[in-house]
Amino acid sequence: MTAPRRRDTPSLPPRIERVHLIGICGTGMGALAGMLKDSGYAVQGSDKGAYPPMSTWLAERHIDIMTGFDPSHLDGDPDLVVVGNVARRDNPEAVEAERRGIPCLSFPEVIRTLFLKDKTSLIVTGTHGKTTTSALLAWLLEAAGLKPSFMIGGVTGNFDSNFKLDQGDPFVIEGDEYDSAFFDKVPKFWHYEPALATINNIEFDHADIYPDIAEIERVFARFAALLPPHGALWVNGDDPRALTAAEAATCPVRTFGLGPDNDLHPTEIVHTPSGVTSRLCLDGNDLGLFESPLPGDHNVRNLMGALALALAQGAPLDACRAALPDFKSVKKRQELKGSPRGILVYDDFAHHPTAVRETLRAIRGRHPDARLWAIFEAKSNTSRMAIFQDDYPPAFEDANAVILSAPWRQETSSDEGRIDIPRLVDALRLTGTPADLIADVEAIVDHLAPLLSPGDVVVGMSGSNFAGFHDRLIARLTT
Repeated sequence: MTAPRRRDTPSLPPRIERVHLIGICGTGMGALAGMLKDSGYAVQGSDKGAYPPMSTWLAERHIDIMTGFDPSHLDGDPDLVVVGNVARRDNPEAVEAERRGIPCLSFPEVIRTLFLKDKTSLIVTGTHGKTTTSALLAWLLEAAGLKPSFMIGGVTGNFDSNFKLDQGDPFVIEGDEYDSAFFDKVPKFWHYEPALATINNIEFDHADIYPDIAEIERVFARFAALLPPHGALWVNGDDPRALTAAEAATCPVRTFGLGPDNDLHPTEIVHTPSGVTSRLCLDGNDLGLFESPLPGDHNVRNLMGALALALAQGAPLDACRAALPDFKSVKKRQELKGSPRGILVYDDFAHHPTAVRETLRAIRGRHPDARLWAIFEAKSNTSRMAIFQDDYPPAFEDANAVILSAPWRQETSSDEGRIDIPRLVDALRLTGTPADLIADVEAIVDHLAPLLSPGDVVVGMSGSNFAGFHDRLIARLTT
């Protein structure tokens, strides 16, 4: 359950030189380690296992990784310990840090305390589209010469990184609603002291920490209330929950969306094989055409959310328009991994039913005549739960065929309350969509490769690297 407010920041040493990160190999924690290293701190960390690509990425930056969690890892007397949200209260290093009196901060507390001073925080929130919108916003500000810093939950194509520290005023952050640490049970985005923000959408997610949609709506409303009166909140006006959450804001609230009643909306959308061309209108004024390489109506919304904040931060409209065609999306967001023998293989992070639906719809729009294969792994905490059992079948409606992997299981998990994949296969077949359950990734590749023909499109969707599915399939098709 979420705490009612964030805690007071504990006392910190007047000078911090050495920092230890518990759970350093997580995507966000690894990026934070890089930010600390680039800022001149001596950085080390620990994790239960260190594997490429994160282990390699950290090693290239000369950041030491200690395997496992052991009190002796703090013998170097760090000035600060950062506790990732993978660590439980009984983590040996967290216990030892408390015993030694070493101050501990959560991931977002470090961002706020060490990196957001004298910056203008631009926070992108919502159940879906945060990473793409944040990356696009950072790119528009960069192209406009505003030298933004950013921290994003994915590797951006234009910067080949998920963070950047620069001299400009804006700091773009993907505002995650997941909780922060065992001692900091509030959403990460409550920490970032936003000046400008978006709420892209609100749906039920993170079923491992939120009991229902009402609790999620509450934390978004609290986020909206954090914006100062002189700030601005841009909200997806097509989403009733987002609009309700925005009512808590004391700053001006503006809307973007596909509907004509929104302050910022398209008057024309044309889907093309290379993306989307849209004509946008703001407050009744025609802003002209925008050519985006991102396919799908949902990415038109993402574009408008990013553009609204970029303009609010002072980026010239024409600079944003000129930069848009050169935007390179985030890895694992409709990322084309290869095209062996004329077979297109895409990788996408989609795991929530809405994300699955929008991803397949966008790729279908880009390849309207192709035979579209959807390969899906239930890996995230939410996707493995039965809460969305009946929402997945219609999410796959744009696919010609579906292959489902067995859901990933933690060693301590049980089958109670878990999604029933055989039942999902039966439901898909009842709709007329060929569907199979093939538990092992190598077996999926063995089954799929002989069935593929030039012109086919394969979309592998998972909240992880899907056990290397995409690379394995491309290697098989190449031989």
